Parts: sequence; structure tokens; C-alpha cells
Amino acid sequence: MNKLTKDILKKGFTNLCTAKAMAELYEANFKEVSKYVHATSRGHEVIQTAVGLQLLPQDFAYPYYRDDAMLLAFGMKPYDLMLQLLAKRDDPFSGGRTYYSHPSLRDDDKPKIPHQSSATGMQAIPATGAAMGMQYKELQGLDDKKLKEKPLVVCSLGDASVTEGEIAEAFQMAALKQMPILYLVQDNGWDISANAKETRAQNAYEYAKGFNGLEAISIDGANFIESYQAIEKVIATIRKERRPFLVHAKVPLLNHHTSGVRMEWYRDDLDEARSRDPYPVLKQQLLDNGFNENEINDIEKLAKKNVQDDFEKAKKAEDPKPEDLFTHDFAPNDIVEERGERSPKVAEKVVMVDCALFAVEELMAKHPECLLYGQDVGGRLGGVFREAATLAQKFGDNRVFNTPIQEAFIVGSTAGMSAVGLKPIVEVQFADYIWPGLNQLFTEVSRSCYLSNGKWPVSMILRVPIGAYGSGGPYHSSSVESVLTNIRGIKIAYPSNGADLKGLMKAAYYDPNPVVILEHKGLYWSKVKGTQGATSVEPSDDYVLPFGKAWVLQEIWKQEEKETVTIVTYGMGVHWAYNASGEMDMRDQIEIIDLRTLYPLDEDTIMKSVKKTGKCLVVTEEPSNNSFARALAGKIQEECFQFLDAPVMTIGSENMPAIPLNSTLEQTMIPSTEKVMNKLNELLNY
Repeated sequence: MNKLTKDILKKGFTNLCTAKAMAELYEANFKEVSKYVHATSRGHEVIQTAVGLQLLPQDFAYPYYRDDAMLLAFGMKPYDLMLQLLAKRDDPFSGGRTYYSHPSLRDDDKPKIPHQSSATGMQAIPATGAAMGMQYKELQGLDDKKLKEKPLVVCSLGDASVTEGEIAEAFQMAALKQMPILYLVQDNGWDISANAKETRAQNAYEYAKGFNGLEAISIDGANFIESYQAIEKVIATIRKERRPFLVHAKVPLLNHHTSGVRMEWYRDDLDEARSRDPYPVLKQQLLDNGFNENEINDIEKLAKKNVQDDFEKAKKAEDPKPEDLFTHDFAPNDIVEERGERSPKVAEKVVMVDCALFAVEELMAKHPECLLYGQDVGGRLGGVFREAATLAQKFGDNRVFNTPIQEAFIVGSTAGMSAVGLKPIVEVQFADYIWPGLNQLFTEVSRSCYLSNGKWPVSMILRVPIGAYGSGGPYHSSSVESVLTNIRGIKIAYPSNGADLKGLMKAAYYDPNPVVILEHKGLYWSKVKGTQGATSVEPSDDYVLPFGKAWVLQEIWKQEEKETVTIVTYGMGVHWAYNASGEMDMRDQIEIIDLRTLYPLDEDTIMKSVKKTGKCLVVTEEPSNNSFARALAGKIQEECFQFLDAPVMTIGSENMPAIPLNSTLEQTMIPSTEKVMNKLNELLNY
């Protein structure tokens, strides 16, 4: 092992002194800085510094909320971190939107740091997704050939987080696929007030042994020389051999868990922890390597002065303005008009599932950064609905591949894939199984653009087969749109026909934001009676349909002598509504609006129609209580109250916990053409 140079030792000690001085300053000015919660790296400084000094600008890092020493080692100044500490407008990470040491960085001269949440351990999946993206680019020849050193990913974790189930998903995939990632686990023996003996059957080093292909080492993370040399060896191996490592670094926690949870409230090991302080160890290492007391004192004095000066400057910095709240919820998107040929003259009608398949095939043929993965989408099956049939054969197993049964990984990995410049299309096999993925969708994917102040939008498409069809039973029939529409920061499509699905899929690909496409499996093949309208002439390959543009598929004129009504619906509801109006022989009295997208929502088209007709029925397949449909009905009532001749009504499934397997019970549960007709008669006769 090479002996460390005096320059590296000086950099390491300077960084430790700076981080230590910051923690001490925050404690001395507790009343002033405790308005917003913060944590510090006190006790963890040298392992963080050892890693931070060795990463390159092409690397990706996922620090966690105690990693301010790592950020300083990347080249951030105390002032930069203090702007976030005080939630100032010029906070370089989030513009005052998120907590101290929650970084997101896209500087050319520093490692790249995508956004990650406060949720413990959740960064492991996006970080592993970034490593998977690096691997994919290398396999496809899309990597930067000019780089002297291949990039890697560092994911920083606390040892308590390793008990999270999503950590296992990340480790499993990294080991399975042999990805270039370093999991740095800083073990201080504590969760918050619960210690390791209470909460962990083994430490992270021992746990990693259960993942074949994930090599692990355990080191004294409070010893700078040991830490630097161990990390140097691991990083060199990852850069060359492209495989994952876990470094378990034992460290003391010498400060509060956070400023809001004080160590004296619960800690019984403070004297023992202070005996392992990395500061005197590194100070002695400098003395042993040719530094004198005066040089060391000068380093400490300068660090303290810089920290104090930066604090005074940061206190005077500008706070965010009220209007700053409304920026960067989404990245700009230039697809605002329908383009291309929707109904080519020579084309034949195809089923909805084929429109989706052809859309993905055209995108993959045109864009090498486009790939598709999920459960059973690979070459053997091509998806349980054959929605990915032939794609693996055409584009190879590196571009279309199966994942384990890991909904959280499928969803969350897209954040990392997007960060390295890819466009993943992923699939959850049934809407019923989206729940394990919601944590990642909510905490990592949906908020990334907003909380990184626009630096890291997540460009991905999540396909979700949805809805009841053919006695699918309680775990293959659910509707979940009301949950999804309550996640801000994502766009949601729910098409009723193949042409719309293809056009929305293309628009979603070119949108730099996360998109969920809900695809009703009962419409895929038009096997359900009355759904022939879901088949379409396949649009041209350049056809795009913008989000937020509803379709008035049955338009009427304003009438004084007859009762008229607007039906607002989407997905399967479009077919129930259209068939009901036909069977009632009232196509001239019923205007039908197909929303196409649930977010953004075309409120203008809805309100204009309701003001014209005077009555409105919102049709959904979900149980209507506490639903998206009920909220929309309330919005319509609020906006159109003076134009209404009756209350805005809704119809949906019965409000039962699940859709039963038996076909009679299933049909009793969900809406139908007949049920919509009955509700329309009630509304028209009100």
C-alpha cells in the first residue's frame, strides 16, 4: 500500500477541521440555526473525506444527510452548505427547499449528485440504477471513450438503514448484474435512540456476505490513513473490474442525531464514543509524517476563520421569495400540440396492445438510450399481456430484460438511469402490485426536479396494466389512479384507445419528466363486449399526442328544448359512456369527454362543456368514495355552479375492499353500460 503524501494528509486534516468547526459553530449558535433541522458529520469526518477526495467529476455520488464532510471534500465551501442550513434562496442544492446536507449537484468539476430524499436508505435503489445505467452505456458503446478512468457510483448509507427491505433489492441487483458501485456504510451503532443490539441481527459487513458477488470489507472509519488506503484500493478495483463493493466503516457519533434529537436525551455511550474521535488520531498522523505543531495549529485556525466568515456571510444572504415556490415542479416540455398522422389512409385497425408495442419498438429503433425492463418482459415471454413481444429478440437482452420481483427497484432505479442520460421504460405487471414501488415513486422520482431546483428531473415511463377484466380477482383487477393523482410531480395518462396510447407513449418519451401510463388490460385486445372502439388505425411513427388535451369524442350543440348532459370519463369508462348514449338513442343530448390524461388535466374543455350542457356525470371504474372522480366532480361543481341544473354526479365501482374472483360478483362490483344508462336517466330527469 502506498504511503500517503503530505498533500493528501493536509487536505484530509483541513477537511476534518472545517467540518468539525462547522459542527461546533452550529452548536454554539444553536438558537440561531435550529429553526431548520440539521445533522453533522462529527465523528464520521475522515471516512467521508477519504471517499470525497478520491472521486472524479464523471462519478456519481449519493450522500446521505450526515455527509457534510464528504461534500466539503468534493469542493463545496462551508458557505454553500450554510445557505442550505439556513434555507436561503441561493442554496446551490435546492434553493431553500430541503434540509441541510441534502445535496443535488451538477457542477462540471465535481462528482454528480442526483437528488435523494430523507427517507432512510431509499437512495440505494436510485444509486444502483445509476450504476446499472453506466453498465448499460458501456455495453451499448454509449459511454464516453475520452475518459481516462471509468466512472463509478458511491452510495452512502448509515448502518441502521441496511435493515430496510429496499436495501436488499439494491444489493441483489448490484450483485446479480455486477455493477460498478461502492456502498459506503457508516456504522455508528445507533438508529436514533435505538442501538444496534436492539435493531440488527448483524452489521452491514456480515449482511453483505449473503449476496454472492458483493465483496465487502470492514475498516476503522475513524482512522484517516486506513480509510484512505482501503477506499483507494476498492475504487481502483471497481474502475478496472466493474463490480460492486461494500465498505463497512466503524465510526463514533460525536454529535446529536439531528439538532432536534439531542444526544444527552438517550445516549449512554458518549465517553466511549469520544475515545474514538478521529480528530486526535489524524492530528497525530500528521505529526508522525513530518508536520509540526505550528503547521497544524495554522490549519485549524484558518479552518475556523473560514467557517466563521462564511457563517456571517450566509446569515445575510437572501431568503426565497414567495413566487419561488412555483418553479421547477416540472422540467419544461415542448410537446404542446398534436403532431404527425393519427389515421394513415393505408393502415389497418390494430388492437390497443399492438399500438403500445409498436410505439416502444419505434422508440427503441430510433433512440439507443431507450430500454425496457420489468417482470417477464424479456425474450421468453414478452410480458404477460405480450405487450413486449419480440422486443428482446429485436434489440437484445441488454436492452429488454427481466428484473426480479422488485417493484421498488423497477420504479426507483429509473431515477438513476435517467441521471446518467438514459430513458427507461419500465413496467409493473399489474396495478395491484404497484404498492411496493410507491415509496420510490413518491420519495425519489416525483420530487427530484422540484427539490433539486430543476437540476435533476427524472425522465422515465412507468407502464401499469390496470382495471377489472375477465374474472381477474382481487389481486389483478384494481384501479389505483386516485393514489397516483395524489403524488405531485408525475404526469399520468389513462388512454381509452390504441391511437391515443401510441401518441401519449411517444409524447411521454420526449417529456423530460416522470410519466405513468395506465393501460386498461380489458381494452388491450378489445375482447370485452362493447370495446371495439379501442382498436385504432395505427398512427404514423411521428405521431405525438400532448398531455393535458382531452378529446370531445361526442360533441353536441347547446339546446334549450332538451335536457343535455356532459359525461367526463377515461379508460374503460369511455366505452361504457359511448355505448350508453347509443343504447339510449341520445347521442345528440350527451356530450362525452375522454380525459386521456389525469395529470395534467384539461379543465378548460371540461368546464366549457358543462357550462353548455348544464348537467354532468363523472364515470370511473374506481370505487367513487374519496376518489379522483369525486374530487373532479367537486371541482366541476365549484367552477360551474351557476350554470348547473342538477348536482354533479359520479358513478364508479361499489365501495368494497376488493374485486371478487367470481364473475357474477365482479360484474356486480364494477360499472357497466347498463349502470351508466340508469345513472344518466336519474340525472336527465333530475
